[in-house]
This record gives sequence, C-alpha cells and structure tokens, in this order.
Amino acid sequence: MKILAVDTAGKSAGIALLEDDRLLYECYLDAGFTHSETLLPMIDTALHTLHLTCADIGLYGVNAGPGSFTGLRIGLAAVKGLAFAKSTPCAPVSTLEALAAVHTGEGTVVCALDARRGQVYWAAFDLATHARLVPDDAAPAEAMASFLENCKKPVFFVGDGAALCYNKYGQMPGVLVTPAAVRGGRAAGVALAAQRMAAAGEAVAPAALLPNYHRLSQAERERAEREAAAHAAAAASTTAK
Repeated sequence: MKILAVDTAGKSAGIALLEDDRLLYECYLDAGFTHSETLLPMIDTALHTLHLTCADIGLYGVNAGPGSFTGLRIGLAAVKGLAFAKSTPCAPVSTLEALAAVHTGEGTVVCALDARRGQVYWAAFDLATHARLVPDDAAPAEAMASFLENCKKPVFFVGDGAALCYNKYGQMPGVLVTPAAVRGGRAAGVALAAQRMAAAGEAVAPAALLPNYHRLSQAERERAEREAAAHAAAAASTTAK
C-alpha cells in the first residue's frame, strides 16, 4: 500500500511517499514560504515524479496536532480534498509521535514543540519499542523535570522546542545533544506513524479528519478572559449593592 504523508505542523513543510517499508520519495522545505504556497506543488511534483495519481494512494497521513493552528488546518484541508474523491482512508497523526518515529536506537526521545506563552507541547517515547511514555501535553518546560529525573535511559530532545529544553536540561546527567539540523519534523515520520495507525484500525474517513490543538486558540483565550472579567465585574456589582 502506498501512503502519502503531509507535514505542515511547524515552520517547515514536507511530504513523503511510503510503500510498505520502502520510502519512495521525501521532500523537506524550510525556506520561509507559507504552506499554502508550497504544499500542493510539492505533492504534485512527487506524484508526477513517481508517475502516480491520487488513485494509487491507499492511505493518507497528516499531522492532526499539536502544532501551528494555521499549518495544521492547511495540511488537514489539503488531505481531505485529495482523499475525498475515492474516500481514501486517512490517519490523523500526533505531531509528537511523528517526530519520534524517525529516530531509533536505545534510549528515550522527548519531542517538544514551542507552544509560546512559556509552554511546550511535549511527549516522550522509548526508542527501542516506540512505546509512548508520556501522553501529548501542553505545559511549561518545567513540567517535564520529574520525568527526566526519573528516566533510566539516555535522553535526547527533538522538535522546534528542543533548544528550549536543552537550555534548561542540557547539563543534566544522561542528556545527549541532537544536532539542530536533524531535530525538525519529517513527513517520513508522519508516514510511519500513519502506517501503524492503519494497522491498528485507527484510520478514519476524510470527513472525520479533525485537528487536535491541545489548547485554546488565541481568539478563544481572549474571549474566555473577557467573559471571566465580565462575570467578575457583575459579581462585584452585585456584592456592592
């Protein structure tokens, strides 16, 4: 089965084509362009180069979150559009799981994305078994301290939040440094994670593809803050009477 995977969760964009255990094609682009400019041309180039069409694709993989809200929406919308015509199954992949999927060996990989506002999206995986050790979460970088202190295996960080983690935990015993050039997300990782999801019966119909942001958007946060302030003002006014 041929899997077309899309990675648009961060600043870079990528696509990959996987057939069984063979990576047929992969493209990674981090040149400052928007995903809306680059994603569909990248997919078209990949299919044209391999002499394939969307009819040849048996599964689509795409990051569902966490990550850039806009980037996730672009990737999900593109995959929905491509998959809809033949109702091709889709795998909504965890961005953090996809980050871990392309790393192997002995140890623990901590995947971290910069979530702004002093937080990171993070999760941890065992490299040897690909078993998840920590669920996806959005939290201050300090929140992973207890996990790292109790981790028995060597640890390294990947993702665009890795630098933040190395600044905080880089001197901790057992922490290994990953070269910055290989910390980013890869569409091949999305493809591998999608392959596992399909094997586990976790693929969904195109219409069921939904983002999993792991936190409220800025607009939702601002609305919640306004509503809380209004309720507080109303309560204070009632008390004063």
